[in-house]
Amino acid sequence: MNILILGATGFIGSAVARKLTEEGHQVTGLGREPARAALKMSQARWLKANLTGMTRREDWQDALDGQQVVVNCAGALQDGYSDDVGAIQERAMLALYEAARGRDLLIVQISAETEGAGSDLPFLDTKRRADAALTASGVRHVILRPALVLGRNAHGGSALLRALAAFPLVIPLAYADSPVMTVALDDVAATVSATIQGTLPPGSDISLGRDDGLRLKDIVLLHRSWLGLPPAPVLAVPSPAARPVTWLADLAGRLGWRSPLRSAALAVMSGGVRVRQRSRADRRLLSAAETLAAAPSGVQDLWFARLYLLKAPIIVTLALFWVVSGIAPFLGFEARGHFASFLPDRPASAMLAATCLADIALGVAVLFRPWARRALLGMLLLTLIYLPAATLAEPALWLDPLGPLVKVVPSMLLTLTALAILDER
Repeated sequence: MNILILGATGFIGSAVARKLTEEGHQVTGLGREPARAALKMSQARWLKANLTGMTRREDWQDALDGQQVVVNCAGALQDGYSDDVGAIQERAMLALYEAARGRDLLIVQISAETEGAGSDLPFLDTKRRADAALTASGVRHVILRPALVLGRNAHGGSALLRALAAFPLVIPLAYADSPVMTVALDDVAATVSATIQGTLPPGSDISLGRDDGLRLKDIVLLHRSWLGLPPAPVLAVPSPAARPVTWLADLAGRLGWRSPLRSAALAVMSGGVRVRQRSRADRRLLSAAETLAAAPSGVQDLWFARLYLLKAPIIVTLALFWVVSGIAPFLGFEARGHFASFLPDRPASAMLAATCLADIALGVAVLFRPWARRALLGMLLLTLIYLPAATLAEPALWLDPLGPLVKVVPSMLLTLTALAILDER
């Protein structure tokens, strides 16, 4: 079959795309940045598109031509610099349903449990309205509602679980006793496949979640064991104490960073992750322990878990380092003398101002996710210019253990580390 997958570069979408491709379907993946996915899965066709710009019926005509199935794996947790929840999860979907009328098309909607804690948030409210519109549209459809999805790879909430599990000595955890149902990523992909094969009748609304009586802290400790780390006590963090973290995460979201610690995620987790007992998938679902045991961890998983929560401090540290180094000369700290040793007075002042402004611009730019990679590369480039120039002008600076040249080397290594862990998926 010809199958269009929305959000095909995401955590669930990429697994569904791989499963359906392996089964011989002609898969077209739609995503905002599909270049890397296209290299990893060259047998699929890839479309670069942003759902926020596909809110009219005519926006879907070309994408739907020749397709027999649409699998919607797209979603956004919270509004941010790069995300418009209303457009992605509702307005684009209403336009899709309208464009699908009159076509022999099946829509498989990956949704969520939209009742309970956080149900009034845009994340769940838009999903609920989109599901209702799909049900009333007359288009053939099946709605799948997975609980917390666990897989070999990790993104968002599942990545945060691994990061918390790798905490040294003690694990700080808000809502530690919230009940959590899970479903294996492979089970989600297999259910999508079964739906396309006709196992589930159109109009089905299926819950995908296994209730093993686990709480959030149990899931985290399972991941800790999976990582091969010794047991550690869980420190229950009161929800008010977690609010400063969510405020910072929400601010980061406005700058384009999609943190799983944002307020929407914490609001949903306050009531746990459960799915109501609607129709059930006609298959035995793997437990959380079985899901993890099926793919033993390696050292790369431990590195990821330990580095995940360090990404934000690394980026903020680099931003502060560059901004402060750019501001300091304007506050009276002597720096023009370094240029005056080989330039006349006026050009030396101009060169100092130019380099200071460049430092400040790079420090600010790295805080914006869409600009971060270019800012980090700019930091490396500017540093590689600074070092030989300063070495030729004043080689004695290397002899000062607290001098500017000695400090630049660890900053370069921190920049390279930020580049290495910058990718989100």
